[in-house]
Amino acid sequence: MANYLKNKVIIITGAASGFGEILSRKAASMGAKVVGADVDEKGLQKLVATIRKSGGEISGIKTDVRDKSQMRALANKAIEQFEAIDILINNAGVMPLAFYSDHNDAEDSWDQCIDINIKGVLNGIVSVHDQMIRQGHGHVVNLASIYGNYPTAGGGVYGATKAAVIFLSESLRIESQGKIKVTIVRPTGVPATNLGTGIINPEAVSGLLGENMPSYMNKFEAAQAGQLPESMTKINHIEYFALDPDSLVEQIIFAINQPWGVAISDITVRASGDGYVI
Repeated sequence: MANYLKNKVIIITGAASGFGEILSRKAASMGAKVVGADVDEKGLQKLVATIRKSGGEISGIKTDVRDKSQMRALANKAIEQFEAIDILINNAGVMPLAFYSDHNDAEDSWDQCIDINIKGVLNGIVSVHDQMIRQGHGHVVNLASIYGNYPTAGGGVYGATKAAVIFLSESLRIESQGKIKVTIVRPTGVPATNLGTGIINPEAVSGLLGENMPSYMNKFEAAQAGQLPESMTKINHIEYFALDPDSLVEQIIFAINQPWGVAISDITVRASGDGYVI
């Protein structure tokens, strides 16, 4: 496949860990000029050192996506250093799954979730919008979730933020056709990332799994004990039960590694044998 990422300027939020860290390394290895943003300054420094050691080009800028002024400053620094912003990947997010009955434990995390998952995405869009319009081209990639597809027990607040991401994305696409491409990415569960550490009540995943909850959780326990059949842990098998971060990143790379005239507008990525019902 042709490499359309070479020399493109890509801003990635939440770049210091998880999807963002893998995305940053992969994009830089393909010749992109990466601007990594995260509140984790030490993590950013480590990422920058890793990519530069491999010959890649990256700038790491400590940024809180909840702060409009910081996001505008991030965009301005990208323009000052690289003279363009070709792609923005709004990756930063948190997932505080909880039932409404958990509100005493969850309210602060829900507030943070709304600020990062909705306001952070909006701040990202508006910080790059004018530059992309001036350039005559741009690409915004927003990380949503299958939780945004339909309401579930335990996913009310988180799912609402991801539904909002989908609305923000589609309205941007409609307003900006012929100027800005928009991609919505809807991952299923990806256990091997930091996202799951924000879950308030582990039982709240039941809404996403429905009747598959007992059997799917048994698979996780068996996997941790090394007792799951290889057919469920090998990526080239149809029973592969849980998506790994690298596989998700490969599909995001596919979506952004396209000529300007081709837009992958909406992509759901899941393990072929997962147990999610939406």
